[in-house]
Amino acid sequence: MAMWSPWRGCHKYSEGCKYCYIHKGDAKRGVDTNVIVKTVDFNTPIAKNKKGEYKIKSGQTVYLCFSTDFLIEEADGWREECWKMIKKRSDLNFIFLTKRIERFLQCIPKDWNDGYENVTVGCTVENQHRVDYRLGVFVNLPIKHRNVICQPLIEEINIEKYLDNVELVVVGGESDRNARPLNYNWVLSIREQCINRGVSFQFRQCGSRFIKDGKEYTLNVRDLCSQGRKANIDYYPPD
Repeated sequence: MAMWSPWRGCHKYSEGCKYCYIHKGDAKRGVDTNVIVKTVDFNTPIAKNKKGEYKIKSGQTVYLCFSTDFLIEEADGWREECWKMIKKRSDLNFIFLTKRIERFLQCIPKDWNDGYENVTVGCTVENQHRVDYRLGVFVNLPIKHRNVICQPLIEEINIEKYLDNVELVVVGGESDRNARPLNYNWVLSIREQCINRGVSFQFRQCGSRFIKDGKEYTLNVRDLCSQGRKANIDYYPPD
């Protein structure tokens, strides 16, 4: 696994961004998250060591722009060069998440056609309003590998009719002392929808406020992922 952050900074874009951990962390350091700038890691996929070998070894998954958005407007002048590196490193698997899926068609390279084989696009949703808008766009886009990320999930949602050609659905709660609660029944509902459609499902993390069997629990941030794993409800359809 490798991380690639060709730029940093982002803008809060919808309801799920309310308690964004990137904005919180930047605020503590006196950094303005709303300023989008290129980073020194821009050329990470093609960086080489002293032996002339790629630093990122073949076969790895590269998580792209996980602290910003690959489709953000301010990066329009830089993205083409990123696509060139992604195409050059066809031996790597790139994945990025976006809340700006409506910008997708204006952000892809000219030779995209029906998608690059080594790129997975994850569309992020947090409530039914965003599901119907974003996934309504997502299902019609030329993408070879697509995931749906329901995180932070802030209300019960139905995504079943949007799961055509989706490879994975990830669900997670909100991480903040003021977090909106995550009801376990919402998680189980999405899991059932995925099972109905034969789509892989992962419960990535509980929320800081977690409701199960009618009782609300307050969880430490450090325990959210481990508690999610303890639920043992991930689903992978049989081959």
